[in-house]
Amino acid sequence: MIVVAVTVTVLLAIAGALVLVRIIRGPSILDRAVATDVLLAIVVAAIAMEAAYSRDATALPVLVVLAILGFVGSVSIARFATRKGDQ
Repeated sequence: MIVVAVTVTVLLAIAGALVLVRIIRGPSILDRAVATDVLLAIVVAAIAMEAAYSRDATALPVLVVLAILGFVGSVSIARFATRKGDQ
């Protein structure tokens, strides 16, 4: 079990580092917005992995709130981008 937890942690850390590079170097604001949404998904996966490893369900409300925040943020950015394209 420890090998799986360490492997998942390393993979999530590598994914987080690559996403941070995309947030910094993103050529457009939409690339940065998508990378931020992916970073939020990585954070949710890390919290879920920690909750599963420790067998503690107290992190579930945090996961729900972060998932709703990510969805609302993605929808609002998409609406902003389409309105900006209409002008």
